[in-house]
Amino acid sequence: MNTIPYFDAHCDTLSRCLERDTCLWENDGQLDLKRLSAFQKAGQIFAIYHDSAIPVEGGLFAMCRRQQQLFDESCQRHAGVMAGCRSGAEIDAALEAGRIAAVLSVEGGELLDCDPDKLDWAQEVGVRCVNPTWNHANALSGSNVEDRERGLSDVGREFVRQAQKRNILLDVSHLSDPGFWDLADITQKPIVATHSNARALCDHTRNLTDDMFRTIVQTGGVVGINFWVRFVGDTDRPAMEDLIAHIDHFMDLGGAKHLCLGGDLDGCDRLAGGMTGVQSVPKLWQALADHGYGTAELEDLFFNNLRRVLE
Repeated sequence: MNTIPYFDAHCDTLSRCLERDTCLWENDGQLDLKRLSAFQKAGQIFAIYHDSAIPVEGGLFAMCRRQQQLFDESCQRHAGVMAGCRSGAEIDAALEAGRIAAVLSVEGGELLDCDPDKLDWAQEVGVRCVNPTWNHANALSGSNVEDRERGLSDVGREFVRQAQKRNILLDVSHLSDPGFWDLADITQKPIVATHSNARALCDHTRNLTDDMFRTIVQTGGVVGINFWVRFVGDTDRPAMEDLIAHIDHFMDLGGAKHLCLGGDLDGCDRLAGGMTGVQSVPKLWQALADHGYGTAELEDLFFNNLRRVLE
């Protein structure tokens, strides 16, 4: 691990730690700071997440704030290991100091009450990426699961405009197909899909069509390769070769500078290729090297492409 870089666009570790009252430094999940610190250099986007169908004391925005506070407290408690980063310059400074570059995202506009004004708070606390929806449809748009034929509402379009004014990236990984195309029509910034694979290889609404991927490339955005078995193949235990097939497919569509990691760690129960957590990621590097990818291509995929879009 200490010979390869790592920068991943999506994990659900914050919500898991809060639910189970475990520590971000070391836990029994798929990712923690101790394992991340073993990489040559490491960055991670930590998603704030909660299933809106599950009632929570104080409401969804209160839950959002609690996870943000856990993130800040972890940065303070483990200041020698991790640094909360809001810009490319801060990411570079953290890495130069030998620390993990930690970035915040919000997975689902309902966690901000679907309120464009709450993006001021998001910007203030350092959120760099927001999904308009998780799996549940909301006031901003239909999702990949609910109201799949509904695109961005008027407030959804305003939410997109206000987020981009604040340098907050829009993440389409859970958005409905019409929502994706509505966002693509109005975007002024790169679009990202932090944890989505190729629909051509695994026909799931959470995955991207080839035209969607090409559109993200045209905006200068990135797509994070998801390790969850459900989005890799039709079998319960897809092999590493099945995961690599998604990378090959996107590379063939012009993805060399637009693919990154988006493992969905701590948001899924089983990973492709026999991986069990972040400590298994070097197996993917080695498998890709054996498959014919060169070091420069791998460094772009594992680190540089995501770093670029987080300027």
